Amino acid sequence: MGEIRQNTHLLTSKKLVGSVVTIKEGAAEVSLKITKEMIVDDYLLVHGGFVFGLADYAAMVAINEPTVVLGKAEVKFIKPVIETDELTAIANVTDNSNGKKVMVSVNVFNAKKEVVFEGVFVCFVLEKHILEK
Repeated sequence: MGEIRQNTHLLTSKKLVGSVVTIKEGAAEVSLKITKEMIVDDYLLVHGGFVFGLADYAAMVAINEPTVVLGKAEVKFIKPVIETDELTAIANVTDNSNGKKVMVSVNVFNAKKEVVFEGVFVCFVLEKHILEK
């Protein structure tokens, strides 16, 4: 099956959480170039929130529904991320049995193809936008 057009999170900052590389049915790849603003100390360590944001964005795009929201996530930070890294998140829907609650597995890799983060995201596809009245 070919690539699909993005239908969710269309205004997301590419600088803060990444750029979509590919979208396929139930899967997405998103990349993030680390910038100096993400650094927390003199060792050039990147704040984990940016890595989480990348993974969360990849999960949303893998589901690709305009009304998808994150319910919870169970994550592990495996390796530190530093300033020179470029990250790639690979997200795959693992359970979409009822169409409303969707489970997504996400792995984030550095440029050396090492896993730096892994997580399971529990997402919900709502009938309307969470802020719509």
